[in-house]
Amino acid sequence: MDVREHLKQGIHRFQTEIYPELRETYLEAVSKPQEPHTLIITCADSRIDPELITQSGPGELFVMRNIGNLVPPYGEMIGGVSSVIEYAVTALKVKHLVICGHSDCGAMKALLKPESTEKMPTVRRWLRNAEAALSVTREIAPEANMLPNLTEQNVLMQMTHAKTHPAVAGAMARGELTVGGWVYDIAKGDVRIYDDQKNKFESTVGAGA
Repeated sequence: MDVREHLKQGIHRFQTEIYPELRETYLEAVSKPQEPHTLIITCADSRIDPELITQSGPGELFVMRNIGNLVPPYGEMIGGVSSVIEYAVTALKVKHLVICGHSDCGAMKALLKPESTEKMPTVRRWLRNAEAALSVTREIAPEANMLPNLTEQNVLMQMTHAKTHPAVAGAMARGELTVGGWVYDIAKGDVRIYDDQKNKFESTVGAGA
């Protein structure tokens, strides 16, 4: 099937099967300004669906996606990520900011094998925002377990970067914002959430509400 036709058929199914059941939800969503409670910064990987994973509806999540779920430290790369963070925290008043990494991440694989981005100079430059996480991983992780450890360390490093943004720092100081880290296991459907007290990522499987 032609890709364009596939997309059109998907739109048609949404319009005829999904939208009618959720019509009131969508009407309510546009009847007032958006008030998302959470900003999720996750990877552009096509296998990740933040709304599906969290079972969230229209207007609940403000989502930013990029290669490697990276957040440049404030001032280094003023652009899309910085603007999204500032707008979400300052204008939308989100209460929680999540950095969500995932299993089998191509960006993390590229960090471990830099030759794979030889023909992608823009991607290679972007991935510099995760080099500190790579440095930590090389010191603490066994060679056979580099990828999952790098994925976790990258989430932690991007959380640190996010806190350098003035809007985030100010909101946290006022007690209006929290910052969290997740790792989504695509194959298992599990989301491991970083526990600050235990200093580790813990599975949500069987955790209940």
